[in-house]
This record gives sequence, structure tokens and C-alpha cells, in this order.
Amino acid sequence: MEPSSPRFILASLSSAQRRVGIAVDLSDESAHAVQWAVQNYLRPGDAVVLVHVSPTSGLYGADWGSLSPPPLTEPTTKAAEDDFDAFTAAKAEEMAAPLAEAGVPFKIHIVKDHDMKERLCLEVERLGLGAVIMGSRGFGAARRPSKARLGSVSDYCVHHCVCPVVVVRRADVGGGDESPKAAAQ
Repeated sequence: MEPSSPRFILASLSSAQRRVGIAVDLSDESAHAVQWAVQNYLRPGDAVVLVHVSPTSGLYGADWGSLSPPPLTEPTTKAAEDDFDAFTAAKAEEMAAPLAEAGVPFKIHIVKDHDMKERLCLEVERLGLGAVIMGSRGFGAARRPSKARLGSVSDYCVHHCVCPVVVVRRADVGGGDESPKAAAQ
């Protein structure tokens, strides 16, 4: 079995009381969501799956191949793709440090897709996760031209995931007690 396959992950987490997903996009907000989960959400007996959806360079269909060729200015080579995959895996492992320090069992699940929002919801369902936690970049109604209250990914997941979604916001991103200037001083 491949280490990132759903069967491998489910088999290795089967003894957990709750299987919780944490969606990570390798940003500071995702790192904060992992830390927040350790401090405020996870309890003994829980297991975590860090879910990362890595963007693909082109759209691929089942029978029709690439729908948009890679730009000529940025050649996509196997070596460059392998380097990016290695960087992604290393960064995801780094983000899992708070889980390891707290003794929370975890697995890292990385998939590739062109539609990260939809794929994230599909993976949450496929893995049978009981909840998903994700960070927010703080682009609420005051910072976005639309009336949306959440970012596009978190908003999509709140409305389409089969389980509860917890959206975590950093206090220094707005809406918290500290302004970014005060936090930096």
C-alpha cells in the first residue's frame, strides 16, 4: 500500500477515537491552525490527518489529456516537479511538529488537483474524517469586495464538506485583540 493512500491512512488511524483533518496549504495561517488544534481542539485518543492539496500545472482529463499546456516561459521538468514535491513534503512535515511534540498520532496526506477546494472536500469524505480544521487568511467582509465572510476555500468547505469545519483565524490578522502593528512591537 502507498503511504498516502486512504486505505493506509485509515488502517493506521483505526484505533483513534476521532480522526480529525487539518487542511494545510503550507502558509503561516495553516501552521497557526495546527497549533490551535493542539492547544484547543484535540484530546487524548484523537488522530490527525494533515491534508494538503498541491496544485497541478495543467488540467488533465480522463481521456483528453492536458487542457492547457504549461506556459513556454516556465518549462515544467520532471526534476523541477520532484523538487517541488520534496519541498512540499518537507514543509508539511515541519508543520506537523506541534502534533509530534504533543504526542498526537498523525499522517500527512498530499494529493494533486487543479481544484483545491473541491478536492479537499472529496479527500475529507474519502478519508472518513470526523471534522476538518483550517486556517483563515483574514479576508473577511471588510477586506474583500464581495459580501462573503470567509475566504473562498474556507467558504467552499463550510458549505460542501460532509463533516463539521472549524475555521481558525489568527488574532493578529484582524478581528482580534491585537493589531498587526501592535503584535510586531
